[in-house]
Amino acid sequence: MRVFLFILCLALAPLGAAAQERLDPNPEIRGVIQNQLDAFSTGNVLTAWTFASPTIQDMFGDAMTFGTMVERGYPMVWQPGETTFLGLRQEGGRLLQRVQIVDPSGRLHLLDYDMVSSDGAWRIAGVTVLRGQGVGA
Repeated sequence: MRVFLFILCLALAPLGAAAQERLDPNPEIRGVIQNQLDAFSTGNVLTAWTFASPTIQDMFGDAMTFGTMVERGYPMVWQPGETTFLGLRQEGGRLLQRVQIVDPSGRLHLLDYDMVSSDGAWRIAGVTVLRGQGVGA
């Protein structure tokens, strides 16, 4: 039975890999994310708000509510330290940009930014903080 399960796992492994397609870096996507991070780091919530997708804007209603959510729920985004852009991939119909942020305390955070095209421009449709990724300095 163990051998059967092992062979089944080996046979199904490529299906999971096929669901993810690695893409070349996209400077426009990176620019949108970096511009939002820069806006948050200077307390410019109104500018940060402009990089959120229409769905996110509808969900929060106004820039101040959105800013409060980011400040409380995503402190590493609110006051980012060092930012490194990692891989861009297509997964399950979503375009995800992996970003590594080292916060001012030296803690390492990995985040997936869900990107959508809206009116010819890239916008941020959500951010997922990946758990259990380790700690920085």
